[in-house]
Amino acid sequence: MATDTAVMAADRNEESMTVSAQQSDQHGGRPLVGILGGMGPAATADFYRKLIERTPATRDQDHLRVVIWADPTVPGRARGGRGADPYPALLEGAQNLRTLGASMVAMPCNSAHAYLDRLVQDTGLHFVDMVRETTRWVADLDPPENDAVGVLGARQLIRSGLYQQGLAEHGIETVVADGEEQAALDLAIRYVKGGYFGAASRLATDVANAFVDRGLTRILLACTELPIAMSATLATGDPRFVDPTDVLARAVVRQCCPARQ
Repeated sequence: MATDTAVMAADRNEESMTVSAQQSDQHGGRPLVGILGGMGPAATADFYRKLIERTPATRDQDHLRVVIWADPTVPGRARGGRGADPYPALLEGAQNLRTLGASMVAMPCNSAHAYLDRLVQDTGLHFVDMVRETTRWVADLDPPENDAVGVLGARQLIRSGLYQQGLAEHGIETVVADGEEQAALDLAIRYVKGGYFGAASRLATDVANAFVDRGLTRILLACTELPIAMSATLATGDPRFVDPTDVLARAVVRQCCPARQ
């Protein structure tokens, strides 16, 4: 059965590559980038904006070809939780992007990356891994040796250990929020989803400042709503804060436009 599954995935991948190659030939060799989003809608829009900003372009025709599948009905991404399983909806979205001809997919939701390996196996699509790209990005920065990195994110993401494990592979220790801070972050994330950006900013900034006060020189805003909540801080260019959404946008552009980097 495992062999059959692998063969089917390979067949799907070959078909996807054929469709994508045909479409790329029709558009000057440019791949079609798929965005698997809607988790939440504001985060998807924020990622697309960053993708546009990070693309070296002087005219419309220089930008990437993009198709967005934004499904806000995807259940919560808490793996092993008591709610509905989000995977069928994630898989459906990825398959729809594949059918539309996407050859590269970005998923601007940190928690959903717990399902990334399954999505790759079941669709044969090339996903740009936001968690892996971000941990590599942090490892390539130059903080003091053995300096720990703060990870701010939704409760389910912290429980999954995705960033803690990824950074540990680079020999980097992590610090996460305590109970009170985590409750504030969860509320800030809900506020962004509900459109209460001012309240979200105050909560997220307070927690981030507490991490700064602990002497942390790198802090990951590891929920796609947190860079929105802290957009004013990020706009100052403060190097202590790392935005995985922006790292993902950079990675997509780098893979699509290597000659223009």
